[in-house]
Amino acid sequence: MTAIISRRTLFAAAGAVVVAGVESPAFGGTANSHWVPSPSDRALVGRWARDTWRSIVAMTDERTGLPADNIGESVSNPVRSNYTSPTNIGGYLWSTVVAKHLGIISPQESLRRITQTLTTMRDAVHHVPSGMYFNWYDEATGAVRYVDPDGTRPITPFVSSVDNAWFACALMVVRNAEPRARALADLLLNRMNFKYYYNPAARPGGLMRGGFFETPPPDEETDKGNHAGVGPDVYYRKFHYDTCNTEARIAGYVGFALNQVPHTQYFATYRTFPDTCDWSWVEQKPKGVHRTYLGLDVFEGTYEYRGMRLVPSWGGDMFESLMPDLFVPEATWAPRSWGINHPLTVRAQIEHGLDDARYGYWGFSPASNPKGGYSVYGVEPIGMDPGGYPSDLEGTNYDAGFEGCREGTNPNPTYGDGVVTPHAAFLAMAYAPAQAIDNLSKIENTLHAYGAGGFYDSVATKSGLIAKRYLSLDQAMVMGAIGNVFGNDLIRRNFASRTVEQRIRPLIAMEQFESGVL
Repeated sequence: MTAIISRRTLFAAAGAVVVAGVESPAFGGTANSHWVPSPSDRALVGRWARDTWRSIVAMTDERTGLPADNIGESVSNPVRSNYTSPTNIGGYLWSTVVAKHLGIISPQESLRRITQTLTTMRDAVHHVPSGMYFNWYDEATGAVRYVDPDGTRPITPFVSSVDNAWFACALMVVRNAEPRARALADLLLNRMNFKYYYNPAARPGGLMRGGFFETPPPDEETDKGNHAGVGPDVYYRKFHYDTCNTEARIAGYVGFALNQVPHTQYFATYRTFPDTCDWSWVEQKPKGVHRTYLGLDVFEGTYEYRGMRLVPSWGGDMFESLMPDLFVPEATWAPRSWGINHPLTVRAQIEHGLDDARYGYWGFSPASNPKGGYSVYGVEPIGMDPGGYPSDLEGTNYDAGFEGCREGTNPNPTYGDGVVTPHAAFLAMAYAPAQAIDNLSKIENTLHAYGAGGFYDSVATKSGLIAKRYLSLDQAMVMGAIGNVFGNDLIRRNFASRTVEQRIRPLIAMEQFESGVL
């Protein structure tokens, strides 16, 4: 795409990438240091933030201070979902910090809201030995849910590593951004022990587990054990997070920040799966080199898309790649890895939407399906999932094959009715601000995927079908992105205290990806 190449031309040379015309993202500024928002940009994004906050308020129970997972299109008479999660609750907390900073709410209202939510969580039933929260609560009562979100079957409450990590991130932001609530935030944070999730035997270096049950579920095999050695044994789900470029890396980051998980966990995860035929079931054959970090061999594999090489996420979506970057300034702290990969991920998303699939719009991430329910969307060529995170309603599958092992089934697909998700464009704003604002403006004014609570969750670009509802997490990503780009890295600054920086920055700074432009 000509517009973005002219703003951010990348040259690969001698294993490094030089970004021409764009400095590395500065801590406390946008990644595109030559971009200065105009007064009209600030007014427009300010309106988007106010409307987004309106939907977040509409989701939030007035007595508990807990946000619902989702509501329909009405923010004046909201129909709430009757369930929430630690991620949703964390998103509400950091969104409140942004709303205060932007002047949408007063400091007094911000403190009241944060204190109300933290008080509810202080008293909520949780897994006491680990200090972790269960996956589902009733937002109106704060009670643990023993029925699934659909209300169709009983469930055994699950304790998720990633959901608790997002909640911990919010506590880390709140304790610095709202000093009057620091004692309460620290009370909750200090009792959280991420050692519960770290399995040193999963692989050399150790991996983070997906989570555990306090009591054994009747319908699932589990691993009984206790990695932390505190309290009774728990019942672990039989999966670990074993890839690097997913949202799950936030659990490792929090574990490092709290000095509870060893740094080797970071390098134990795959950048891509190996390049042997045993792994030929993935989307394409990776290329890369082997390097050693902290005594661990790391295959620095990359995928190719439109003349770029980059470390893929599982689904090729914006959420997996860029949500952790809302908190950890990855591009600044790791200029030879994330500092290259994040701009390329954004460029790949833009070029896919505009030049490859020719939707006229871009931004692909899991969200509501315009036809109903929830679906995953992404740029499949930069994802590893063989089933694919498609970018259209038809679920068009991309498969380039695995060189030397199997032929591709669909290396040059024809795409259909593309589905764009506004929160994905907001996540990209730190790396392509002008393009993101232009894209979002067209989504609002041409596709009309906008209501009283801000952008609706997704829209199909050809049919114009809109998912007219608001999701708590997606709206919180919108607020977090605005807070960073228009609030001098508000979320990152308050997350990354000096101690947090000392425990994360040297670790991720040592790595060199093979990402770049061919």
